[in-house]
Amino acid sequence: MPDRGELLTCTGLWKSYAEPVLRDVGLTLAAGEVHALVGENGAGKSTLARIIAGITRPEKGALTLAGAPFAPASRADAERHGVRVVMQELNLIANLTVAENIYLDQLPSHFGVVDYATLHRNAREQMQRVGLGHIAPNRPVHTLGVGQQQLVEVAAGLSRRCRLLILDEPTAALTDSEVELLFAQIARLRADGVGILYISHRLEETQRIADRITVLRDGAVVGTRPVDDVSLDEIVRMMVGRDLSDVQPRVERTLGAEALRVEGLCRGQTVRDVSFAVREGEVLGLAGLMGSGRTETLRAIFGADRRDAGDIYLGSSPAPARIRSPRDAVRQGIALLTEDRKEQGLLLPLAVRVNATLARLGAVARFGQWLDPARERTAAARLVDALGVRCHSAEQPVATLSGGNQQKVVLARWLFRDCRVLLFDEPTRGIDVGAKFEIYRLLGELSEQGKAVVVASSDLLELLAICDRIAVMSAGRLAATFRRGEWSEDLIMQAALSEHMGAATA
Repeated sequence: MPDRGELLTCTGLWKSYAEPVLRDVGLTLAAGEVHALVGENGAGKSTLARIIAGITRPEKGALTLAGAPFAPASRADAERHGVRVVMQELNLIANLTVAENIYLDQLPSHFGVVDYATLHRNAREQMQRVGLGHIAPNRPVHTLGVGQQQLVEVAAGLSRRCRLLILDEPTAALTDSEVELLFAQIARLRADGVGILYISHRLEETQRIADRITVLRDGAVVGTRPVDDVSLDEIVRMMVGRDLSDVQPRVERTLGAEALRVEGLCRGQTVRDVSFAVREGEVLGLAGLMGSGRTETLRAIFGADRRDAGDIYLGSSPAPARIRSPRDAVRQGIALLTEDRKEQGLLLPLAVRVNATLARLGAVARFGQWLDPARERTAAARLVDALGVRCHSAEQPVATLSGGNQQKVVLARWLFRDCRVLLFDEPTRGIDVGAKFEIYRLLGELSEQGKAVVVASSDLLELLAICDRIAVMSAGRLAATFRRGEWSEDLIMQAALSEHMGAATA
């Protein structure tokens, strides 16, 4: 039997950037325990994880590992002590292969030459465990989607022997079947006596796999409870300091004229003859399994990827819109909030002010040419206040904000641009429950203003709550469309699997 004694203790940890993000935090983790860490974006969860993993140094406080003082000087130092971390933000090298990323610091070699046969054999074993068995280990990682890249990160973390494993939002971009594979690996590690610190916004997951749960709010520990002794409602109240009612389904409303129509959209095998329309004031959901073509459809509409065929019509115009690039799309009133905000949505080193006003510089310029800093600051401050962005000022670099607040900055940019058609790809991915409610509210307000909204999401319950209609994609095709009152989870899942089932029986 593995040793179940105390593995990690954190005592009196403090850390500040522009303002304190950890305040006198204490935490314990036993060997063979899954300890969940939850809280709103900006609560300090990832900072605590980075301190334990040796990536960040605390200003005050102490750590012990297996009873001995533990003060890792770097991530590599922590790994030498058996502490591994899989961070929420991807840490992959895009031009290397999947196998090379999994075993980057332990490549098998003979006389200084990498043994690729052994590398690929070992990588296949790890990839199979997390649901990537269908992908070649020599495939460049940049060709994978965000969810698959997340699984590569998980495979890399699980490939190394460790005493303590930190998982920071490991399921944020995973399908249900992939989550099950991950949970099976967590159970295996737990049985071997590995201590696991599990950070997630998906509270139902924490209740399912964790032994204890610690809630952080504003950088401080609100409480630690055995999971069996606390309800989801109580966890939410501890996280946000207030009660949150369930998401209220959209009420039926009168919609306006057609705002966007897509006809016969094609791009390789990922988008195949997709056609749909969205009206002013309508929220249309795009459901489907990972790899179904949701993201690719939105990118093709926005001009981020060149389409092979198909036309896009805007408003009452009888002629198709000329959209060959994102610049063309934005000029014609289309906005895209991308799935990967860090890589494709933000200029991380620059201030919130710059990121929020970037899509409409003419509104903060004099004579349409020279940026007016005063106008820019005023506009940015108004957007920060309207969306509740948690930052010490609009001059704060957006890279220093939490994931949820970064997402709000991307939203602010498109609100400032005042686009007529809004395409949202996973708008609440990696965002806590409180911030989700705020974004749901914003989506409702945008539709009430007559905007046409398309939301692609892997969270089916989210789509059921916020949408007027749900279009279901399967293997690149639009398999079915349901109106509110016509759909059910079973019908949507059947549609999502339809193209795969057809291929299997063909």
